[in-house]
Order: sequence, then structure tokens, then C-alpha cells
Amino acid sequence: MSGTALSSRAPVLRLSNIRKRFSDHDVLKGVSLDIGEHEVVVIIGASGSGKSTLIRTVNLLERIDDGQVFLCGEDISDPRVDEDVTRAKIGIVFQQFNLFPHKTVLENVSIANRIVHGMPREEAERVGLELLARIGVADKARKYPDQLSGGQQQRVAIVRAIASNPILLLLDEITSALDPQLVGEVLDLVQELKATGQAILMATHEMDFARRVADRIVFLHEGRIAEEGPPEQIFDAPQNEATREFLSRLHHA
Repeated sequence: MSGTALSSRAPVLRLSNIRKRFSDHDVLKGVSLDIGEHEVVVIIGASGSGKSTLIRTVNLLERIDDGQVFLCGEDISDPRVDEDVTRAKIGIVFQQFNLFPHKTVLENVSIANRIVHGMPREEAERVGLELLARIGVADKARKYPDQLSGGQQQRVAIVRAIASNPILLLLDEITSALDPQLVGEVLDLVQELKATGQAILMATHEMDFARRVADRIVFLHEGRIAEEGPPEQIFDAPQNEATREFLSRLHHA
């Protein structure tokens, strides 16, 4: 695995008392969370609970107001840390695909290895083609994003995020912009990534998928972790009243 070597003691990601405020609104109110090597942690919660903000703080897209973010034991929330160097160790996929529209699929998935990691073009394209073949879109390598379906674009976005072998993969509601019939093919790819041992922090509103893929579920409520545990505990026997109410509303929606 490229990037910082993992300490036998340090988790891949440690969030310590993370606080984030926008104007007069406290979005994150002291969130602490560890993610271990090969662990998939899924964040669930109502709209506005802070899920996306939390993921953005890990990738330093939002600077926290208090607390610390550690990646493999290094405090990456320290203002002196080089953000670009840190982001090169983390893969992130958003709700919108965010592919470069003027670049081909192969250029999209190989650009980080070439520009950020200094990999020769031939090698970067070989890695990209292997990954595209793995997800069944190698035949689209020379096409442009607008020539692909939404599901194909999101799968390409995930391949772009994992092409440089990141220490941690962040997935932020990656199926919310997709038509229902395209959701399954994207979630299948995430299931494959779990099988490879990739450490993943994921926010999703797909509860059935969260149950299948997560090692641990974190329920975020009004900027705080109200409850966390294995999927069977959270979904079948939640301990917190807010968790029960949230899941009950989903069942009756």
C-alpha cells in the first residue's frame, strides 16, 4: 500500500472531538471516531445531521474549528500540514460524479497517478485500464463522461479514487444522484472494494446496503454520534431513542 506506513497501534483514521461551525450553526458538536485497517464504517442520519461535513473535514475540504484529525497517527488537521500531500493519500467520491468532462474516461482515471504521484503515462494508463476492465467498462476507456450512463460515470469516479491505492476511501452519498436502476451496479463495486480490504468511511441513505457492507454503523444525530455498533445491533436492536425514531420513519416512508 502506498503512502504512510500503518502503525500497528494507530488506526487508519482517528477523529478526536471534531467541531465545525458554519456562521451561527454548530454542524459537528464533538465527534470522535476511529477506523481501523480493512474496516468499513457507514454513517447514517437524517439530512442536515452533519454526514457530508464530517467526510469533508477528513479530506481537509472543510477546516475544523476544534479537535484533531489523525491519518495513520499523523495530525493532518495541523494547519502546517501540506493539504495536497495529505489528499494524495485519500480517495474521495462525491454525490456528483465530478469527472473532467473534457477528458476521456482513461484520462480521468490515470490523471492522479501521472500528475500527483509522478507515474509515467504508460504505467498510469495500464493501471487505469486494468481497473476499468475489472468494473466492466474497459470498452468505454476512450469515451467522454457524457457518453456514459450515470451508473457508469459513478463507477469510473470510484475507480479514479482508488487508482492511486489510497490509505482511506471516502464515499459521500454516492448513489443519491443516480436513477434507482443504476444504484445496484455502484453498490456492487463498493462490495468488491470491501472484499479487497480497503478502509472505507461512507455516508449513505441506502439502509439495506449499509447493513450488508458495514463492519460498523455510526448514527449521526444533530451533529453528534448518538449510537454506533455492528449493523445487527443498530438495525435490529437500537439502544438510542433517536436511532429508533430515525429508523422507524424510514420504515414508514
